[in-house]
Amino acid sequence: MKNYFVAKSRRIRSTPYTSRIEKQGASAYTVYNHMLLPAAFGSLEDSYHHLKKHVQIWDVAAERQVEISGKDSAKLVQLMTCRDLSKSKIGRCYYCPIIDDKAGLINDPVILKLDNQRWWISIADSDVILFAKGLAIGNKFDVKIFEPNVDILAVQGPKSFQLMEKIFGRKIVEMKFFGFDYFEFGGAKHLIAKSGWSKQGGYEIYVEHTESGLALYDKFFELGNELNVKPGCPNLIERIESALLSYGNDMDNNDNPLECGLDKYVNLDTDINFLGKEKLKEIKKKGVTRKLMGVKIETKEINITKSIKILDEKNNEIGELRSGAYSPHFDKVIGIAMLHKPYWNNSQTFKIELNGKRFDGKVCDLPFI
Repeated sequence: MKNYFVAKSRRIRSTPYTSRIEKQGASAYTVYNHMLLPAAFGSLEDSYHHLKKHVQIWDVAAERQVEISGKDSAKLVQLMTCRDLSKSKIGRCYYCPIIDDKAGLINDPVILKLDNQRWWISIADSDVILFAKGLAIGNKFDVKIFEPNVDILAVQGPKSFQLMEKIFGRKIVEMKFFGFDYFEFGGAKHLIAKSGWSKQGGYEIYVEHTESGLALYDKFFELGNELNVKPGCPNLIERIESALLSYGNDMDNNDNPLECGLDKYVNLDTDINFLGKEKLKEIKKKGVTRKLMGVKIETKEINITKSIKILDEKNNEIGELRSGAYSPHFDKVIGIAMLHKPYWNNSQTFKIELNGKRFDGKVCDLPFI
């Protein structure tokens, strides 16, 4: 497939790290939260193998923050998500589906509790800040809502722990998953969370001090040679194998959390108040009529720019493929699909047309690995 240049502008912003990653060989971008997000450094498959064995530094500044602070901040944050945050703790990250009044997904961010009246919502690709402002205005909440100047660097891969320990000491390795703390580098403090959009282990550094962040970026490559450090980005193959859902690809505002396998983040049996709660109760009572599942397809090539119909043996549509990639582990294409009841059983076979050719496929559970 031919690649086209993405024009940079104030509307599609670059990041503080853009000049560095371009010198290091960034070969493709996507647009995420109105910003440039690196999408490739050469071969996707080579990067996949490297990520699973070594350590990569990612420019994920496009993962923007919505800061909500003030007397009613906890009320607003809870109103936005179906996950019960009443017992949330300062210094912890929480994966939280955000839904509307019809239980449609608005976003699936990680929410950081900075203190009892200050939160960061680390968003996927949608304008959560406008949703938050609308709810705050409608409910007359006493809050301040804005996008802080935070540009995340991610350190991902099994050797990320060794690299981070070189710079920040043993304490950072001992931190629990989805915990965060503050660490000093170059005269500035950085909030660092044990998290990231891969299942290979790692950290996300919430850089508020640009000069210190750039110096830290360079330090990773200075100290990481023996660990085979390379620049990288969220890897399509690895994230599908790990069933890390992508908002806007695998799910959107037409889907609800129960259809997307996010049941454990839906708390309906507590006294918390959130938008769409009654609708979710109704959906749960009736049962979902479709479900996100994994699929394996008997081919080695795929490119998805829109949903692709999945058919049964009689050419009836039984669902749609939403994401897909060739997996070296399975030596075939794997993907994430929304399937209608009763076709989501992991023994279900199907047909799919790709580039004018038909291929056999089979439904399976998520995650793949």
